[in-house]
Amino acid sequence: MRPLFYAHSGLRYLVLLMGLIAVAYFAFGLATKRPVDKSVRIIGSSFAGLLDTQVLLGVILLGAGWPFYPALWGHIVMMVAAAVLAHVMLVMNRKRPNPGYLLPLIGVGGALLLILGGIMAIGRSPFATTSLGG
Repeated sequence: MRPLFYAHSGLRYLVLLMGLIAVAYFAFGLATKRPVDKSVRIIGSSFAGLLDTQVLLGVILLGAGWPFYPALWGHIVMMVAAAVLAHVMLVMNRKRPNPGYLLPLIGVGGALLLILGGIMAIGRSPFATTSLGG
């Protein structure tokens, strides 16, 4: 179970990095009024895919018998909310006749805030490595 914990713990850095890249790209596109191309979809989907993988690893950890403690409720709720927000905003943008940068920016930016809150809900720092334990 340790490798799974380390994978779940380490993947957060990729999720956060991809989220920051996406927010920067979407904000730049919005500010400069650049035309939207398929890179918006690729970057948004990359973030959502990494986030989905992170949520899946967390669910597998819990299913494999990782110790559950009350603070995990806040973590779980905020992480699922982050994934839902990102997906909903990205899908809404994709279905628009003229996709833009605003909805993906709201989706990824809001998801990042929820992720940071979810990490802090279990008493951890988003950028600190912790030992095994609950």
